[in-house]
Amino acid sequence: MTAIEIPALSTPKVALVTGGNSGIGKATAARLAAMGSAVVVGYNSRRAQAEEVVGGLQGRGHLAMRIAIDDPVSIAEAAAAVDKQHGRLDVLVNCGGATTPVPAADLEGLTDDIFDRTVSLNLRGPFAMVRAFRPLLERGSGAAIVNISSIAARTGIGSSLAYLAAKAGVDALTIALAKVLAPKIRVFSVSPAGVDTEFVAGRTREALEKIAERLPLAHVTTADDVARAAVACIVNLTSSTGIVVPVDEGRHL
Repeated sequence: MTAIEIPALSTPKVALVTGGNSGIGKATAARLAAMGSAVVVGYNSRRAQAEEVVGGLQGRGHLAMRIAIDDPVSIAEAAAAVDKQHGRLDVLVNCGGATTPVPAADLEGLTDDIFDRTVSLNLRGPFAMVRAFRPLLERGSGAAIVNISSIAARTGIGSSLAYLAAKAGVDALTIALAKVLAPKIRVFSVSPAGVDTEFVAGRTREALEKIAERLPLAHVTTADDVARAAVACIVNLTSSTGIVVPVDEGRHL
């Protein structure tokens, strides 16, 4: 009997994860490192935390790098540093961002400053990263970009109207960039909801569990759930691009 040949899955050699010092970014960095990738752990202000993540990753060749995704100079410096260190990039995971919770009905509370800051970090920031790192990704092998979005873009329910609008923009960018960057670079959005991290200030585990009880899968999404979806896009979905992958326990249904 002839054995069925199964092609080996390729492992990205060099990956960069913004927001890699905590939550979904940290979990994604850990998954990529466990596969054998050299991971650049991007962070904004918590260097010690990023260094701790790097120290806990499997494998070698990892480093922490400050990347302020709302600062073009910082992004350009990071791209130059990755170019000097590796000369290529196989994976970019846009996970960095922030939100200021404002109830949807509180239109006055959603000030221009909060709105602009939210969009700058969560929409312009990922685009600026793609723009700066495109040349390095084009030198990579089987290159992929994964934008961490939010199911709020689809449901219209989120930490603020600005946040859900920014994430809807990310999903639109994912589709458009998939066309622009093909065939060298695949582009995905991974769209979670209610993840058990400290991303949203004041949100408790108890609150997440109560919400989960009403969801089809009745489960609180973990950071690793989202990380595994991101890795699946990178490694397994080699004939896909421009898609939005919900990781939300069926909340969108």
